Amino acid sequence: MTQIEREEMEFDVVVVGGGPAGLSAAIRLKQLMPDAGICLIEKGSEIGAHIVSGAVIEPRTLDELLPNWRDLDAPLRTQVTEERMLFLTEMRSFEVPYLDRVMPQMANHGNYVVSLGEVCRWLGEQAEALGVEIYPGFSGAELFIEDNRVAGVITGDMGIERNGEHGPNFTPGMILRAKQTILTEGARGSLTGHAMKRFGLRKGVDPQTYGLGVKEVWEIPAEKHRPGLVQHSFGWPLDDHTYGGAWLYHFGENLVSFGFVTGLDYANTYLSPFEEMQRTKLHPAFREHFEGGKRLIYGARALSEGGFQSIPRLTFPGGVLAGDSAGFLNVPKIKGTHTAMKSGMIAAEAVAEALEKDKKEAASMTARVRQSWLWSELRDVRNIRPAFAKWGMKLGALYAGIDSMILRGRAPWTLHHPHADNETLRPASLCTKIEYPKPDGKITFDRVSSVFLSSTNHEDNQPVHLKLRNEAIWRTVNHDVFDSPESRYCPAGVYEQEQTGENAWQLRINAQNCVHCKTCDIKDPTQNIEWCTPEGGGGPNYPVGM
Repeated sequence: MTQIEREEMEFDVVVVGGGPAGLSAAIRLKQLMPDAGICLIEKGSEIGAHIVSGAVIEPRTLDELLPNWRDLDAPLRTQVTEERMLFLTEMRSFEVPYLDRVMPQMANHGNYVVSLGEVCRWLGEQAEALGVEIYPGFSGAELFIEDNRVAGVITGDMGIERNGEHGPNFTPGMILRAKQTILTEGARGSLTGHAMKRFGLRKGVDPQTYGLGVKEVWEIPAEKHRPGLVQHSFGWPLDDHTYGGAWLYHFGENLVSFGFVTGLDYANTYLSPFEEMQRTKLHPAFREHFEGGKRLIYGARALSEGGFQSIPRLTFPGGVLAGDSAGFLNVPKIKGTHTAMKSGMIAAEAVAEALEKDKKEAASMTARVRQSWLWSELRDVRNIRPAFAKWGMKLGALYAGIDSMILRGRAPWTLHHPHADNETLRPASLCTKIEYPKPDGKITFDRVSSVFLSSTNHEDNQPVHLKLRNEAIWRTVNHDVFDSPESRYCPAGVYEQEQTGENAWQLRINAQNCVHCKTCDIKDPTQNIEWCTPEGGGGPNYPVGM
């Protein structure tokens, strides 16, 4: 193969990922080192394009990063005014009393319901004002390795045809050289995975466990809008041994963010996270919020749920991990923005020290994390998520209350995540099929119309970024044993099993539909599906100002 000649650009630091962690890292670096050359790349077409609106933000880290954020027109406008946690049965709901006492981590007093995409765009503006160079539409395709250390990243090539040949508009990716590289790609990031494997960053920690969040944003009649309402639920429609639940937030101008998270350690191969989300909207506790409204946006993304036990080593030669790349989500709190931002700030401080002292590794990152409130916050809730996996939904909720109210996170034991999510599916012969209601086109919808609302696009002539490493394994394992689980867990209809003859089947991959949720990369039983980085700018394009 002909060696591709690549242009090179040199920076002090390259940040990969334009989410809350990466932008906070870039801002903090410029605060500490105004003259440093900082570059941030984002695979979305613009900052915020790959982030679905609707989140509750705890402003603690924002107060630390930009204490004057209220004077900078930060898009935190809807303060939480009421909140409730519901346990659902099929037709009824029961509110958890004294939520702030039973689960103080979930209290939202002083928090804000926001469009997270809009917050990221605003953070990007603050970073650029400080001199950070931001390049949206550039994916990090490879780590650039020199002398067995990361010396930057290589951006993705553009214009490669499906047959592997260079098209007429072929543009090779660039080498972005850096003294230090900060990886903040979100859950299951590609470069993060390469770094973990090459440098053994997961040695000695629990497997990471994930949840799939499927989201919608609705516009509802003004008379039904209750700005600042935060509602969460657990229980139905999931069985007692499947972790997950719904959220509903009223924010902005008559907007509602609704979504459902399904723990990807579920066992029933016939479960569909997308369908679980859709049928939850029909429950009386949720349906009233959507009647008379219009669905505007649809999207999905995996979340790292392993918490304290699953945090990998955070440093490697030439760089650090931060944000959901490392798994800093606080699952019981159902929040990850403030922890992602804090980890980004800490990464910046460790990298700044390494640059100032001309060190090859930002070794102080781990110590700085351990000395921060971030570490104690995750340590104190470490047992709650694995308790649900160990004992089921009802007993797990009971343990969560005891851990929070009585033990206060100081239990002398630590529960663990014994399995990776791809190891937990049961064979189809041992599972009960789930009969999901057909979409009504008013409250519930199918995948095709949903993906349309994500504005997902990948150039038709580019190589397919989703591949089977071994097609024979799909037939003998996925189809014969598990009855093609990828056709159900993918929230975008990317995977379809097709019968091509008597006792002959094949997997059809509609890569154009991919919303970059990374579920297939996580849940495939034999890890046979390879999620490659597509061309920059491809994937979903969520409206960031909504």
